[in-house]
Amino acid sequence: HVQLVESGGGSVEAGGSLTLSCVMTGYLYTAACMAWFRQVPGKGREGVAYVYTSGDRIGYGDSVEGRFTISSDKDKNTVTLQMNSLKPEDTAMYYCAADRLRCLASRQTGLDNASYNYWGQGTQVTVS
Repeated sequence: HVQLVESGGGSVEAGGSLTLSCVMTGYLYTAACMAWFRQVPGKGREGVAYVYTSGDRIGYGDSVEGRFTISSDKDKNTVTLQMNSLKPEDTAMYYCAADRLRCLASRQTGLDNASYNYWGQGTQVTVS
């Protein structure tokens, strides 16, 4: 079965940078939609960024565009989120998610948590 494992969370001062990584195992197709979401207590999951691992589709949430960069390695089924110029409002639990094709429909679909079947356990990011 498909498993996603995140790493790289932690604490950082405002203006700093962090890199999150996610490895997917058990996936049987050659490419996937992989994404990062975040959630703070009492709120729904917010789409941060997504990528189609064949390299021809990327999208970002409005709140992170220009500061975060998502990248993927199709052969290794990994996705990385480089987060720069971090702000206290970026503090959240960050989740990696994956699905086969639904992110290709539109940016809105790619950033919608309902588009993803597979989820990691999350990694905490705290910006102070």
